[in-house]
Amino acid sequence: MPRESATARRQRVGALMEILRATYPEAHCELEFSNPLELLVATILSAQCTDKQVNIVTESLFQKYRSAQDYAESDLETLTLDIRRIGLFRNKARNIQSCCRVLMEQHGGQVPQSMDALLALDGVGRKTANVVLGNAFGIESGIVVDTHVARLSLRLRLSANTHPEKIEQDLMQWVAPCDWTLFSHWLIWHGRRRCGARSPDCNGCEIRSLCPSASK
Repeated sequence: MPRESATARRQRVGALMEILRATYPEAHCELEFSNPLELLVATILSAQCTDKQVNIVTESLFQKYRSAQDYAESDLETLTLDIRRIGLFRNKARNIQSCCRVLMEQHGGQVPQSMDALLALDGVGRKTANVVLGNAFGIESGIVVDTHVARLSLRLRLSANTHPEKIEQDLMQWVAPCDWTLFSHWLIWHGRRRCGARSPDCNGCEIRSLCPSASK
């Protein structure tokens, strides 16, 4: 396949976005939350775990722990048991408690609205920070790169990188900032519903004509 020019790539990404926008008009973050703290905790829990499993655990967790102070002052072993159905639950419990202690000490118990402040919290990387900023505050800070976004970025040849932050930088070249949060939702929804890791449904794929990896 001939090398794609920057102009052609930008046009293809624009076409991809229009189709995905029409295909998934209700695309949104599938972690269930009612405030920024709940989304922060849910996103920390979601590392190497499905949103469905996280939502099962947080249904009762968010009833028990309603503030950063509740997490900060909780018994760590009890908190650990409360999320034991989640992978890496011991490490995540420590991170959540440490994170919420910093929220109490430095941010008045509130989730900060800046990338730097979020990255200073235990258990928070760019993916988590982007999720929180984009979905809790409507701040377009970057593009969330999870396993679905990484897989589709490679298949669509929008990035040849495998490191999430490098993939993010590649994608940000082609997508306008106003669409960064939605773009990640579209790719995630498409990855879950059509372009699976093991058996992508190329025959039924809405963006097949724009995908260099589509089976012929």
